[in-house]
Amino acid sequence: MKNKQYDKLLFLAVLLIAIFGIIMIYSASSIWAEYKYNDPFKFVKSQSFFLILGVIAIIVLSKIDYHLYEKKANLILLLCLTLLVLVLIPGIGSIRNGSRSWFGFGSLGIQPSEFAKLGLIIYVAKYLSRNNRIIKDIKKGVLPLLLVIATFFLLIMLEPDFGTAMVIVLTLILMIFISGVKLSFFIKVGLLGLLGIVALIIVAPYRMLRIISFLNPWSDPLGSGYQIIQSLYAIGPGGLLGQGFLKSRQKQFYLPEPQTDFIFSIISEEFGFLGILIVTAFFAFITYRIIKISLKSHDLFAKYLSFGLGGGIIVQALLNIAVVIGLIPVTGVTLPFFSYGGSSLLVSMASIGIILNISKNK
Repeated sequence: MKNKQYDKLLFLAVLLIAIFGIIMIYSASSIWAEYKYNDPFKFVKSQSFFLILGVIAIIVLSKIDYHLYEKKANLILLLCLTLLVLVLIPGIGSIRNGSRSWFGFGSLGIQPSEFAKLGLIIYVAKYLSRNNRIIKDIKKGVLPLLLVIATFFLLIMLEPDFGTAMVIVLTLILMIFISGVKLSFFIKVGLLGLLGIVALIIVAPYRMLRIISFLNPWSDPLGSGYQIIQSLYAIGPGGLLGQGFLKSRQKQFYLPEPQTDFIFSIISEEFGFLGILIVTAFFAFITYRIIKISLKSHDLFAKYLSFGLGGGIIVQALLNIAVVIGLIPVTGVTLPFFSYGGSSLLVSMASIGIILNISKNK
């Protein structure tokens, strides 16, 4: 039964918070941008461009029948796989911050791993909805799916982009979890994941430095522990109402590139506990709206798709906030709708557009 009315509250919440994100990117980046580029609006201009594209994506995708993604899921996945391979080829992919994970277009960059997240969620939603009867059989139901996920994980780790890879894996594991697979399977996967993390640390020792800095940032305050120390210095003085808009001290060349992974620190410093409440309340609200849409959907594919898309946003937000407040090691994950990053913003808003289409077709 078609509702014909999309979830306007969800759309309005995302639009308002994305605009707030632009404002905070200006606050966090203006000093650095003026120093480096002689233009305090350098990052705001770029993010605003992607915000406009994102709003267009929401409007367009909210009008496209979500069943189309089910029909084209394999093709979408193949395209995402091709992009992940291409970005690893020298001369095609661009290196930024030590990772070959970008396609460069002038001053702009596109991350194929962000779009791979979207493609995998669509594919897994289709797979789970069509194999509902055999999904509890690990060999026949789950193992083929894990092989697909592992292939994408490996390609993203070759960039390397550990943060995005973890967001994807955790999101897809959540989708498999709600399909009814036995809990014992996830315990085994968790143990295997721990072994995998140990292997990744052995392959790239810099990850061990991140873990050491997480356990004791002061063991290397000017090296691996520098970011988290400066982040906590930003959050600590925020108090109830913060230092005031544009009055952050840590953005003045203390916290590296505060407009990206650590923008939550600047929000906490300038708006205090009130700012933290605003951010967390927003994510709590969209979680509620998306779960409501998922539960009301009569189509199994729609249930998995909306849950996966919403889950991807929330998992990424939780990982980012956990890093910023020192609960887990630095992963390089952005805060959805807030952090500077065109690909992340565009994919997050595209996800909302698809969810809005599901909301009016439930």
